[in-house]
Amino acid sequence: MDQECVRCRRLAWPCGWRCHRQPGRKACILVQSSPLAGSQYYAVGEFWGELRVGDLLELIREPDNRHDRHAIRVEWRGHKLGYVPRAENRAVAAALDGGDKLVARISRLTEHRNPWRRVEFEVFAEL
Repeated sequence: MDQECVRCRRLAWPCGWRCHRQPGRKACILVQSSPLAGSQYYAVGEFWGELRVGDLLELIREPDNRHDRHAIRVEWRGHKLGYVPRAENRAVAAALDGGDKLVARISRLTEHRNPWRRVEFEVFAEL
């Protein structure tokens, strides 16, 4: 595989490693990489042994959230894990509100006493 295809694989992971050389197939671009906010309050501890790097996550808008009108809940297999950090959620909220197709995946899992460093995830936009 040439260098350009390797770059496409890295950016297009959630869409099945689709390459620019395969016409008619969707591709994705990385929008952001973030730590998971609030994981210490939700299901991360309960499911820690089952979570895997690469697992898909669901992003769910909470426009009526009393703490943050741009809130985006992060779920894994129907279980609330936490939120997109408040300082990083405006662009993702606007994209979701605008109907853009976003996908997310776990990019890093680390056993760390600081909950902000335990789970990192990436958000991609389908092109």
